[in-house]
Amino acid sequence: MSVRRDGTTFQNTLKTSAACSGTGLHCGKTVSMTLSPAAPNTGIVFQRTDMGGTIVPATWRHVVDTRMCSVVGVEGGARVGTIEHLMAALAGCGVDNARIEIDGPEVPAMDGSSAPFVAMIEKAGLARQGARRRMIEILKPISVADKSAHASLSPSDSFKVSCEIDFDNPAIQRQAATVTLMNGAFKSKISRARTFGFENEVEALRKAGLALGGSLENAIVIGRDGILNEDGLRYEDEFVRHKILDCVGDLYLAGAPILGHFRGYRSGHALNLRVLETLFADPTAWRYTTTAARAKTAGAPVLQLAAGD
Repeated sequence: MSVRRDGTTFQNTLKTSAACSGTGLHCGKTVSMTLSPAAPNTGIVFQRTDMGGTIVPATWRHVVDTRMCSVVGVEGGARVGTIEHLMAALAGCGVDNARIEIDGPEVPAMDGSSAPFVAMIEKAGLARQGARRRMIEILKPISVADKSAHASLSPSDSFKVSCEIDFDNPAIQRQAATVTLMNGAFKSKISRARTFGFENEVEALRKAGLALGGSLENAIVIGRDGILNEDGLRYEDEFVRHKILDCVGDLYLAGAPILGHFRGYRSGHALNLRVLETLFADPTAWRYTTTAARAKTAGAPVLQLAAGD
């Protein structure tokens, strides 16, 4: 991220385009996708090339489904699902503006993490733009809850994400970690953490039209006797790291980087969206700022891990 001496930060887009193709985790279809530069103040937008070039903005106002993933859509039926891993990569790499051409209803799963998208962004390169970057400063705490799960945003001089998960499964159990967005650690500490699921839930998910493209190639699968993936885990606490990755991606639907501390206990896509809805419903809880005088947000997350680093 480019920062002027007076603290002003500038927007970034991609220098050139980068493309990939792969299977959608839930739709099971092969999808091709191209990341391309976009003008200042465009934000992140998807363009469904198979639906006449319909534009689908990647913002919280356009979220239409949060079952197992985050889905954005517009009137007329154009939707794009499982956007959170790509959104996390764009946030972690500091991309403010991008047009994403896609010929299907879902972002390719790739390996189930953000790492392939980080590689695409690095291949394309970043280009500084003349427009100032707007950041969303949290001014007072807001919180939401759903049964035993809860999530909140509170004031902070940088973007922090704290997640805690607690599964009644010996392969996961309780894991917790905190991320502070700075110093370029997203790629090395978070981006490779993969999505995960349970073998005994696969049949029910597929009957519901979900996880049709799921496999050991794009997810960690937990069976009765442990991890089914032959290569095991990439991190001892890969599960909570992936939850952090999801939160970074979902929170980038705010439309700008956040200066605040997100805390989530057993939080998922639906609760992450409710945090944003609750935040923007209260104009006294936030404001835009165009300087990094208080923040020190220069790039991507550094981890302060409870265990398993």
